[in-house]
Amino acid sequence: MSDTDVRDVRTVPTRAPESAPTRPTHPALTPLGLVTVLLGAALPMIDFFIVNVALPTIDRDLRAGPALLEMVVAGYGVAYAVLLVVGGRLGDMVGRRRLYLWGLAAFGLTSLACGLAPDAWTLVAARVAQGAAAALLLPQVLATIQATTSGVRRAKALSLYGGTAGVSSALGQVLGGLLVAVDLAGTGWRAVFLVNVPIAAVALLLALRTVPETRSPHPSRVDVPGTVLLAVALVSLLLPLTEGRAAGWPVWSWLLPAVFPFAAAAFVVVERRAERAGRTPLVPPSLLRLRSVRSGLGVILPFSIGFGGFMFVVAVALQDGLRYGPLAAGLALVPLCAAYFVASLAGPRLVARFGRRVVVAGSLIQSAGLLALALVFRTQWSDVSAPSLAAAMAVLGVGQGLVLPTLLRIVLSELPAAQAGVGGGAMVTTQQAGLALGVATLGTLFLTLLPSLGVQNALIVALLAQLATVGLNVVLTFRLPRVVR
Repeated sequence: MSDTDVRDVRTVPTRAPESAPTRPTHPALTPLGLVTVLLGAALPMIDFFIVNVALPTIDRDLRAGPALLEMVVAGYGVAYAVLLVVGGRLGDMVGRRRLYLWGLAAFGLTSLACGLAPDAWTLVAARVAQGAAAALLLPQVLATIQATTSGVRRAKALSLYGGTAGVSSALGQVLGGLLVAVDLAGTGWRAVFLVNVPIAAVALLLALRTVPETRSPHPSRVDVPGTVLLAVALVSLLLPLTEGRAAGWPVWSWLLPAVFPFAAAAFVVVERRAERAGRTPLVPPSLLRLRSVRSGLGVILPFSIGFGGFMFVVAVALQDGLRYGPLAAGLALVPLCAAYFVASLAGPRLVARFGRRVVVAGSLIQSAGLLALALVFRTQWSDVSAPSLAAAMAVLGVGQGLVLPTLLRIVLSELPAAQAGVGGGAMVTTQQAGLALGVATLGTLFLTLLPSLGVQNALIVALLAQLATVGLNVVLTFRLPRVVR
């Protein structure tokens, strides 16, 4: 199969060379270079979830309380989501390799600050800074892959990226539980942050030798009005949802959501005017006129909401309901990790043969996994069978592993190389905002039902709520392009 012969059972229409957006214009990314950028991508993804199983230990050590514990999670997620598109734009301007290196260095330093934090407020501040560093780092990965690969090599690279995204999310909780349980040199929960420092250092050294420099051929300045409005919109939506319950639903948690629709509408108006005036907006509205981008982001959002909520709820339920320790709670997700990764590797061949139907099949398999998991918790709560739990987790992982990598590939398939950074940033912002929304919505639903229904029933309700997001995915999938390039 040639590099451009990536298609489903239908014939890909011939396109004129000048309209093809997928040709690399920079030195090719070597296999070691790909491993290096994926290593950098794994760090911020792992860190969104690694703290979940460590929260009880952090609470005991720093006497943080529920509100500050929520801020340890939310501060990272909000800073990450708000600045991702800016990170993509800066990479287009000053060079993606350069931003990747800066992001790695900043992520290592802020992880060190988290690990050495003497009190809860210092930890919250360090987590916000860590989220900002992650926003510099992650968009450069997708943009570099987009600019330095094509055809089959790009399809494989994007599948590996999608596999890394999913496995890293689950691995974060496995690794977090392991590090807390082992208590390396008496560091306890601090090890979940300190472990990033040597990994970032290794990735930095490898990147200096293996990652080629790429940038947009027509770089432009950062769109300050668009950046401010996007930040206001995301903060007004995410902050009250993630922090409101823990803070006791104060007045600001009800007022901020009312700001969101106005900030979002103003952002759209400002971006459209900027593009019509010949300037380069933060998120060019023309990107959303690409069917692959528009429809792909529409499916990524509900998928990420369900996934983020699931990871949070399961971490809490296993520890508070089934009395698993941090290590056991993390190990319960190993079957999901393994199945997800295997499915993501099979994705390119399946997509080449079946196209978007892979997303439909993956969503249906994911639904079966959620139903199986709910059944296990409903019938075996007092003594959950390890094989039954592992089997349900594995089915769920297969479904998720077929869905997310394919969606990432679809979104990026028609992006011009010059917009790889901003397009990747917009996609990861959607994914990250969805994860945060999932923690806020499904997590809040679970925690609200906990006192009246108990852990078992509250968990089952949360799983069924996630099943509803998967059903929405199935409906939205039919808006995806039939041809997956």
